[in-house]
Amino acid sequence: MQLGIQPVAANRIAEIDIAFFSGDIWPDRAANFMRVALDAPNLRWIHVFSAGVDHPVFGMFRARGVQLTTSSGSSAVPIAHSVIMHVLALCRQARMFSDNQARREWVRSDVTDVEGRTIGVVGLGAIGTEVSRLASHFGMHVIGLRRAPTGDEPCETWSTDRLPELLALVDDLVLTAPLTDVTRGMIGTEQLAMLKRGAHIVNVGRGELIDEQALIAALRSGQVGGAALDVFTTEPLAGDSPLWSLSNVIVTPHSAGTTPLSRHRAVEIFTDNLGRYVRGEPLRNEVA
Repeated sequence: MQLGIQPVAANRIAEIDIAFFSGDIWPDRAANFMRVALDAPNLRWIHVFSAGVDHPVFGMFRARGVQLTTSSGSSAVPIAHSVIMHVLALCRQARMFSDNQARREWVRSDVTDVEGRTIGVVGLGAIGTEVSRLASHFGMHVIGLRRAPTGDEPCETWSTDRLPELLALVDDLVLTAPLTDVTRGMIGTEQLAMLKRGAHIVNVGRGELIDEQALIAALRSGQVGGAALDVFTTEPLAGDSPLWSLSNVIVTPHSAGTTPLSRHRAVEIFTDNLGRYVRGEPLRNEVA
């Protein structure tokens, strides 16, 4: 029995052996879905519509021996598009012009060229790779950072131990890395101080990659000239967070990759895996 979006009677939970955590369930019905899946004693495989499986609940499934697969790559294109949108918006002062429009104020201002800027992309999975490819078309100098460069990346690529060197060079820092014990808090007060004064940050990875309070301080001081944030340490972002009101911050509610096409691709990966599962073949995007 497959667990999808339909309610499951308590006396039928034992029949569940496959679960698909699809995009239409997240976030409003995620807790109910996971509660049923965790209670299913015969669950053998769960597929997740997203790429990130850092939440502790997924560790609980793996501890039980449940196969875990993801739709990694399905949202890479729209998230990369969102990143480029934010890079442009920060350089073009889109937030300021939007605020002026709301006040009906005609205030001219110079804006910044994107062409010629150095952009650092931390994490060269499917999303980071697409960001790198797109950024190069805007005339940006792209440097990628990953744990073990392979040599076939679409841009100049360094290993993660060169993060301090990268921070000192970039005009725009893009975080697309997954959340792990190594990446958690990788950008804190010390790292923010290494940036060029006025550099921009775009985070579409996980909120916990950045020390949020350190980032707020850097934004207020001007050390960080602007930030576009789609992910946060706690979601939804608390109403009293200073990030809402800082004039050099763009806030989006974890929605950079939520498009009809990304959801369609996630379903295609699941259905392909379903065929593989039935045939006894290796599954795509299995979490080791």
